[in-house]
Order: sequence, then C-alpha cells, then structure tokens
Amino acid sequence: MHLNHDPTAPAADAIDFEQFLAVDIRVGTIVEAAPYPEARKPSIKLLIDFGPVIGRKRSSAQITAHYTPEGLIGRQVAAVVNFPPRQIGKFVSEVLTLGFPDDTGEVVLLTPAQNVPNGGRLF
Repeated sequence: MHLNHDPTAPAADAIDFEQFLAVDIRVGTIVEAAPYPEARKPSIKLLIDFGPVIGRKRSSAQITAHYTPEGLIGRQVAAVVNFPPRQIGKFVSEVLTLGFPDDTGEVVLLTPAQNVPNGGRLF
C-alpha cells in the first residue's frame, strides 16, 4: 500500500462507517523518545502511554525535520493502535503515529488542541 502525501491528490474512495470504526485511533503521551539512526530514513523511536487499557506502545516515526527527542517528551499524539506490529530494522513498531505533511512533505504530528485523557478514542 502506498500513501499519497500530495495535498492536490483526489479524495480516497468512499468507505462505510463500519470501516471507519475498524480503525482504532487513540491519544497517548510520549514518555520516551530516542534517535533511531539505524533506520533507512532518519527517525525517532517513541514510547507512548495510551493509558491503562492499551498501555505503553512503541513507534518509529520519520519526524526529525520538526522534532527532537527531548522536545517530544510529554507531547500528546494520535496513533492507530490496532495494526499488527511492524519490523522497522531492528525495532518493532507497535502503533502508527499519525501526522500530516507540511509544504515540503515532512511530517507534522497530529495532536489534540488541549490535553485529553490518555487512551481516548478518536470519533
């Protein structure tokens, strides 16, 4: 599957509401962040706390253009928590951290406008 990050691309095909509900997007707080220089593209390894039900999950994110590991600690982010784990080099990414491309295609993280409880599900 190839994701199209081009803001001028046409909208994706219509889906029904049940398909939307199948994607479990939750909010969590980044509790650890470290450079991941071994990745093919510059990345940061994240440990995100999604609260007592989901727990802490790992993610590798290509976000080095706008973020530093130390600047990410305490930031809330949105992530898909029900994809199967994915091997990224020697690191297993358990969730897909979400963002939007800026005008050069670099990732800007999706975050709530104000703090919300960890584990809250997007609706």
